[in-house]
Amino acid sequence: MTTAQQQATTSETTGRLAITLWDFSWYTQAGPGEPFADLDRAFAETVDRGFNTVRVCAMPFLLFSGRVPDPESIEVRGLGGEFGQRTRWYDVRGGYPLDGRRRLVELFEAAARHDCKVVVSSWEYQQSPSFADTDVWHRALAEVPGPDRAKAVAEALAELLDFLTERGLADHVAYVEVHNEVDNCSLVPRDGATHYAYLRGPLDRAVKLLRARHPGIPVTYSLGEPWPSEIDDLPEGAQIAHFHFYVYGVLGALYEAVGLGHGTEAAPETATWPTPELAAMLRPDAPAFADYQPDEPWRLAATGIPRELFYAHDWVDPDRWDLWLYENYPAHRQAMRDTLAGWVDSVADFARHRGIPAVLGEGVVGYTPLLTRFEEDAVGKDIAEFVVDRCLAAGFQGVVLTSNAAPHHPMWHTDRDWMQRVNARITAA
Repeated sequence: MTTAQQQATTSETTGRLAITLWDFSWYTQAGPGEPFADLDRAFAETVDRGFNTVRVCAMPFLLFSGRVPDPESIEVRGLGGEFGQRTRWYDVRGGYPLDGRRRLVELFEAAARHDCKVVVSSWEYQQSPSFADTDVWHRALAEVPGPDRAKAVAEALAELLDFLTERGLADHVAYVEVHNEVDNCSLVPRDGATHYAYLRGPLDRAVKLLRARHPGIPVTYSLGEPWPSEIDDLPEGAQIAHFHFYVYGVLGALYEAVGLGHGTEAAPETATWPTPELAAMLRPDAPAFADYQPDEPWRLAATGIPRELFYAHDWVDPDRWDLWLYENYPAHRQAMRDTLAGWVDSVADFARHRGIPAVLGEGVVGYTPLLTRFEEDAVGKDIAEFVVDRCLAAGFQGVVLTSNAAPHHPMWHTDRDWMQRVNARITAA
């Protein structure tokens, strides 16, 4: 490990991080009565459940790039009508103004009061702009030439860290990511041939820029999909090996049956859509797919998610969805565990080789409809605990229980004791 890496990692990441994923929801679900309306309450509940770190989209491009006209005039709004209202992360009502810089200060002041750390990231080249009242933010992002986007976000993040430093708040940054899931967004143009190698130039420069501007804060980028055979192709310079493990397995089989893709897995060719399997799972009040649209077409483009997924997640009967998974899980159980174990071991080896800590930032089964319970109940918890224990044994510096263990998901209110128990294993290790 180099001296620079030691300076950046040991002072800021000593002690394991028990991470809860607040993503962009900390500002898109902050209206009256919503999960993040009161940040002190959200942090108090976070600490009560054993977490010590929140991971957020900090809106760097919007607030600090200088490329978005009048960034303080944005209002939060949903995708329109019922569209997205039973889809995780998209069940946004909005209807309130977003003073982003003030909100950012409030976040870090509350984190300080509750002795929590914040992982600073950006989801802006994914879905964050879809919740604005106009497409100005979305268009400003799109106007940056592809090869320049990582640098533009890194420059904005450096300005954001300056902003926090000036206010005495930067000590609560656990580390900073150039962007969320750099391999699964439009931040860096793909080469069509590799999973990681195409990231090298743009991310090398972005990481170098941030490390030069803020040498005391660890810098990295997060990966949405682990590809062990290509892991050594990843850009150099990152000071945290931050990965996401979504195993899918039986959930991937269900996605295929209902005609959906996930991650870099394309949707299968189907004779009709909805497929017969999905049609049999739909609620009786489901509208015709052709009629199901967001209010404005640009919003769908800004989410990066196909309309088919919204339709399936919004209108599936949760019990029928979960039943299919339970009935088919036994055939996938061992392969899912083997895949997850292989990912943990591969990332741990990669981190040791590069002399940096490893963090699991998201996981662990996959993207399920908001009101389903497969990942939250017995099977999902068993998988989550398997991954947590494997990560701890491999020396990971930070671990998320499941991406769904957060204030804007139902399990926050139904599974408090489980979160306390498993997080205690993380923070005591």
